[in-house]
Amino acid sequence: MSKREFQTEVNQLLQLIVHSLYSHPEIFLRELISNSSDALDKLRHLTLVDDAYKSLPFTPRIDLELDEEKKTLTIADTGIGMNQEDLISHLGTIARSGTKTFLAQLSGDAKRDSNLIGQFGVGFYSSFMVADRVEVVSRKAAEDQAWRWVSDGQTGFDIEPAERSVAGTTVLLHFNEEGKQYANSWRLQEIVKKYSNHIAFPIFLTYDKSEWNEAEKKSVKSRTTEQVNAASALWRRPKSELKDEDYKDLYKSVAGDWEDPLFWFHTKAEGSLEYTTLFYVPAKAPLDLYQSEYKVGVKLYVKRVFIMDDAKELLPQYLRFVRGIIDSEDLPLNVSREILQQNRILTSIRTASVKKILSELKHIAAAQPDQYLKFITEYNRPLKEGLYGDFANRETLLDLIRFKSTKVEGLTSLADAKGRMNERQKSIYYITGGAESLLRTSPLLEIYKKKDLEVLILDDDIDEIVFSAIDKYGDIDLKAINKTSTSEDIKDESEPDKAETLKPLLDKLKAILGDRVKDVRASVRLADSPSCIVSDEEEPSIKMQQMMRAMGQKDIPALKPTLEINPDHEIVRKLLARPDDAVAQDAAWLLLDQALLMEGVPLQDPAIFVQRLNRMLTLSI
Repeated sequence: MSKREFQTEVNQLLQLIVHSLYSHPEIFLRELISNSSDALDKLRHLTLVDDAYKSLPFTPRIDLELDEEKKTLTIADTGIGMNQEDLISHLGTIARSGTKTFLAQLSGDAKRDSNLIGQFGVGFYSSFMVADRVEVVSRKAAEDQAWRWVSDGQTGFDIEPAERSVAGTTVLLHFNEEGKQYANSWRLQEIVKKYSNHIAFPIFLTYDKSEWNEAEKKSVKSRTTEQVNAASALWRRPKSELKDEDYKDLYKSVAGDWEDPLFWFHTKAEGSLEYTTLFYVPAKAPLDLYQSEYKVGVKLYVKRVFIMDDAKELLPQYLRFVRGIIDSEDLPLNVSREILQQNRILTSIRTASVKKILSELKHIAAAQPDQYLKFITEYNRPLKEGLYGDFANRETLLDLIRFKSTKVEGLTSLADAKGRMNERQKSIYYITGGAESLLRTSPLLEIYKKKDLEVLILDDDIDEIVFSAIDKYGDIDLKAINKTSTSEDIKDESEPDKAETLKPLLDKLKAILGDRVKDVRASVRLADSPSCIVSDEEEPSIKMQQMMRAMGQKDIPALKPTLEINPDHEIVRKLLARPDDAVAQDAAWLLLDQALLMEGVPLQDPAIFVQRLNRMLTLSI
């Protein structure tokens, strides 16, 4: 027998699971059955496409065997199985870096943390919530030698050769005090029906069944084996036969989620292509949604045969929160991930699926606004990512996305903003470049408020990247108010042009500020503030430049802002009359620095800013 130590992360994980995630310990059974189902899926696929496996006997099933006296439960399958190397790598180490993320994501909320177990693929370890000893005997398909893995979840694990008549895996749990409640056949059947009823393989439970013996006038126990799940490919059944509870149960099984989904979309396509799709939108965004190694939520089947569940080609990245199933009649069973990338059938299914999901969301937005608000609260940002790459569906995405606004509470759509436009309004206006609180107090908004024009507040860090490439919503221009070009929209033609009067001061400020600014102009967008900064149409804002550098793009050229000053402000009028002295120089720099601060841009040299400010305070007191 070989004694091995757990990898450090496994030790951490086991401690957290055993001591922190006791809210719903019943998930151990969901996770172990799910592992068995995956193992059966993989072997069935190999027996259909790989000559080395086609001759192997394959009778797919999952067996649960309960010993109430000994307080043990066995979960056995006839799946792909594991050899010694697999047992060590799968059960003794954490191969997926995502599992390290699991450790970082734990919140202390036991219900939420329990749900993470399934999302991050560490379900086997949930066994130690209910067992103080776990034995695994496994034999890999097409190999003769079986192996036994044993652990108490604390001191590492032992591994040794063993015997098993067929390929597959058997997990034996020795229940601890917490787990003894599951040494009950009725309880086990309830858990299977709750989480695993629609696992595609039969699940059998062997237990001591009590039946009333009329002759002896007493209850008699007999060893019984019964199938305890429906084992149906629910998604292939007609929608008319299915109830909401059926859909919810399948979702919890495929997504490993506790909560009901927000929506589901079930489609059966017939014609030149035949396929079935069942897509779910989770009530809460997956916790790995913004990680590069996110877990794919859609499983691919061909003629009900599981093919893969990690193909990122099935849906575009911005829909990575979608869970569910694609089952094709036309793809080959031996399709590989490399073939998928070029496959015309999958491309057609993917294109139709995206349109279906988006059209259903659009219908929900119109018919169930309260439900749609729950959706958009979780998934507004991923939809914005779609604007950047999914040109075919851009108009639909623009209708689905919601925005904060200077006109209404909560969130609004572009369609509603368009409907609120007044007769003087030439475009739909928006502002980007920082946190909502910063944007709502920006000097750039002043003239729009004064003229009663709505401005959308785009405070996501990706907004400027995304919307800089979108200049229209339907036939209406979309314009950022922190760009120089929008000054023409709000310019009042009846007012005299004050730029000529201000020219001596503009020239003076340009000379003082030098190459720190691109230009200094008289502003038509300021009402109360003395100054602001804007960028040219094709240039990223100062804030965006900062973000790009923070993300590692060191070769970003230092683009200079344009400083605009308010001709009607008292500071500007006094500066116009003042000679070019030290006070005027300090004032020029302070006009620029305060405009940068209002944009959330850190000052280059705070010490010099404070010195200038103190000199000005000394004069004013």
